[in-house]
Amino acid sequence: MTTLPSYTKQALLADALAGVSVAMVALPLSLAIAIASGADPAKGLVTAIVGGLLISLLGGSRVQIGGPTGAFIVVVFGTIMAHGYDGLVLATFMAGIILLIAGFLRAGNLVAYVPEAVIHGFTIGIAVIIATSQLKDLFGLQAEALPAEFFEKLAALWAARASLNLPALGIGVATMLGILILRRVFPKLPGLIVAVGASSAVVSLFGLPVETIHSRFGDLPSTLPVPMLPQITWERVTELLPSAFVIAFLAGVESLLSAMVADRMIGGQHRPNAEVLAQGAANIGSALFGGMPATGAIARTATNVRAGGRTPVAGVVHALVILVVMLVAAPLAGYLAMPALAGLLVLTAWNMSEPDKWAGYLRMRRSDLALLLLTMVLTVVADLTIAIGVGVAIGLALRLRRRGVPADWTPRDK
Repeated sequence: MTTLPSYTKQALLADALAGVSVAMVALPLSLAIAIASGADPAKGLVTAIVGGLLISLLGGSRVQIGGPTGAFIVVVFGTIMAHGYDGLVLATFMAGIILLIAGFLRAGNLVAYVPEAVIHGFTIGIAVIIATSQLKDLFGLQAEALPAEFFEKLAALWAARASLNLPALGIGVATMLGILILRRVFPKLPGLIVAVGASSAVVSLFGLPVETIHSRFGDLPSTLPVPMLPQITWERVTELLPSAFVIAFLAGVESLLSAMVADRMIGGQHRPNAEVLAQGAANIGSALFGGMPATGAIARTATNVRAGGRTPVAGVVHALVILVVMLVAAPLAGYLAMPALAGLLVLTAWNMSEPDKWAGYLRMRRSDLALLLLTMVLTVVADLTIAIGVGVAIGLALRLRRRGVPADWTPRDK
């Protein structure tokens, strides 16, 4: 509401163009993240539409773009495997309520107390898990459902190495190269959708033996589902409470970090508690439509700013454009090749790990470096809940031990 009194036609044009640009980036990412999470690809679109719209309408940052993000893949996949997709929907609904309570209690400022080493550690761990989860589709391997455990998954992938599909690998590699080249040569072009679309068109035109969204999942729906409450029982609530807290924690931290990065880019100042409230509303809304967890997406928010978006109108346009694509062009999305989406997610995982900062990690305090490595290892080989719990507990203990030493907080810009 604070942007409307001085809003102009020029601002509307800039926001609309930025919204369309971000939608072209968010569209393939939303599909790929849903598939990697073990969900139907349409759930990613629903989350981007409903969650993205509510985050833009209610959030504390003017330029924040919301939707499904790679950080949630691990916890979403684990929740679906353990409790089914209906369990994920209820956990997302509960996470939204937790975030609303946190926002009303003005807990948004508490993100400053989460140790940076823990943030970097579980982010790198999640990136490793995402990348390994995409190797099956990237190489076109013929393997049954892969185990959730990291080392068992690697063993299953190695056992299936004889089924390597060279056309699939070629499409995946070509997609990654296309994205990288387009980012370098035409940075303002929506390189993700162009590269994924072009490589998928090659699969269709030449009839390559490569899996597509349609061949694996069938037709995508061309309408939003009817909103409904998830089935709530006391036993189900207590069973899913740990997953709900992890989803709420990730949504809060990811969105506030994204808002901090956006502040740096536009010289603004977000309202952290309003942002947490918006994340709560977005996750409740996404769950009502059968979607996945939603949060502020750092890469998409940065894309929005670079494309000229300066008010929440850009985020609203982004959500509406994805809705129009779902209503009008859902059959075309079915032609997207699975190796192309896998290549997209492998690059996303690489960017999440922030390789440009690895050398800097080696110059950290030994205790912080040990905390980073511990959180990363626990994320990969144990469980994200354990990794976050142990990491935050040890990190806060270290901070108490060196009281008076200023925090060295550097938000991620990827």
